[in-house]
Amino acid sequence: MPALDALKARARRLKQDLRVVTTAIRDPRTPRSARVVAAVTLAYAASPIDLIPDFIPVIGYLDDLILVPAGIALTLKLIPANVLQDARARAAQTDAPGRGGLIAAGIIAVLWAAGLWWAGRLAWGLVRG
Repeated sequence: MPALDALKARARRLKQDLRVVTTAIRDPRTPRSARVVAAVTLAYAASPIDLIPDFIPVIGYLDDLILVPAGIALTLKLIPANVLQDARARAAQTDAPGRGGLIAAGIIAVLWAAGLWWAGRLAWGLVRG
């Protein structure tokens, strides 16, 4: 099926672009705006909380299918061409992603815990008067 093959090719390209983005954001020449967009995109992709919950049929997954690739594409556009070219070369050299997923999960867990702690303190202050 050509449609399935095209979908698989897009998924491989998205995975490759994700590797390029994670390589490029470590480069000191990458602008802060690209790093912020990349961080928000990666946090949203790894977060269990979505704008539209996944249990809603069809549209529950549309936000993931649209927002994550759009965030990656925007990040790639914000990265200067020379940095992007170097990142593509470095990403092509490394086949295995390593422990980056585990580190990202830990960072996201810490951010969620800090956010919940802050919300709890805010709520406690409102209840306490």
